[in-house]
Amino acid sequence: MSFSHNNTFKILPVTTSQQQELFLDVPKVVYANDPNWVSPLRSSIAKQLSDQNTFLTYGKFQQFIAVSSDNKPVGRVVAAVNQRLIDKEKEQLGLIGYFECINNFEIAQSLLDNASEWLRSHNLKIARGPIDLSTHNNCLFLVDGFDSPPMVMMPYNPPYYPEFWEQYGWEKAKDAYAYNFPLDTPLPPEFAKAYRVACKSGVNFRTLRTKGKEFEADCISLYNLFNTAFADNWSSTPRTQEEFVEEAKDLQGLVDPDVFPVAEYNGEMVGFFMGLPDYNIPLKHVNGKLNLPGILKFLWYKRQIDRGRVIAICSLPEYKRKMVPLALIYLGLQAGIEKGKPYKRAELSWVYEDNFPSRKLIAASGGKIYKTYRIYEKAL
Repeated sequence: MSFSHNNTFKILPVTTSQQQELFLDVPKVVYANDPNWVSPLRSSIAKQLSDQNTFLTYGKFQQFIAVSSDNKPVGRVVAAVNQRLIDKEKEQLGLIGYFECINNFEIAQSLLDNASEWLRSHNLKIARGPIDLSTHNNCLFLVDGFDSPPMVMMPYNPPYYPEFWEQYGWEKAKDAYAYNFPLDTPLPPEFAKAYRVACKSGVNFRTLRTKGKEFEADCISLYNLFNTAFADNWSSTPRTQEEFVEEAKDLQGLVDPDVFPVAEYNGEMVGFFMGLPDYNIPLKHVNGKLNLPGILKFLWYKRQIDRGRVIAICSLPEYKRKMVPLALIYLGLQAGIEKGKPYKRAELSWVYEDNFPSRKLIAASGGKIYKTYRIYEKAL
């Protein structure tokens, strides 16, 4: 399957290691002059798209690369079948992700043409994206808030990406928000009160354990909580315990336990506040490679981290009456401003626009929307 326009570029399915290297090179071309872009780790993207990815036990995908007439990479995209998502949503739904493209609509159109045709060839009726195989990887386009760099594990893109997709006929499926928390403003007194109420109700709080067998035990508890609390999340599919623990191990050395409190009742984990330092600050300096020079740069610039991202706040429903969510917010944000901690602000991201209970809780704690993201859909 190949596409071309005016002999200035062509679209090719990625079938060789050389083409895979070009595929991985595309972001460097697109963001060459963008001061806010932070390169993802090249090895991480390569691992996601390798034939060793467990995704291939329940799905399939095809990469496409756009190259110029002098064989320079100018765009890329991946079309995917995620059978778990099809089974969950009961729709013939395909995914399009890993989209990157120079500011040229003809190239973007041709990439999306090829990805859409591949999905149609697998009898799919609707395309959704941008989603990189699943929402557990990178997903969403930034549509508002381009004036600052992304936090760790959050998407970033040029403003013309959503414009190109809308011009191609994609329509908004759902928006999501990132909330900004300045840590120099104290929480309302209700949050400290909630912590006291939770403690009197028999709930115990501690930090995540990050070593050895204790870490693995906490990961399994987190996995069970995720699967219970987030089972109905839109466009999301459950991971196996093995997949979850493997992903957690990738983050094990990056966790600051003080901003990752967990709640327990009778020895069982019933809630957590998942905070992570913003490692995009040092990652910006390693150019996507954690080789020896990259590791040294990472360790050097790690000292500059002064903000963090709150990835999730979770509580089993029956413990909301015991004020566990508010208590976890109190502990997580208080830990971020304790003496010796460098954090000046936090971001809570991302929260879907129709998740009104979470949005109400975040607003009550002082969070303000400062970035908006979007997932699109298109009939095939």
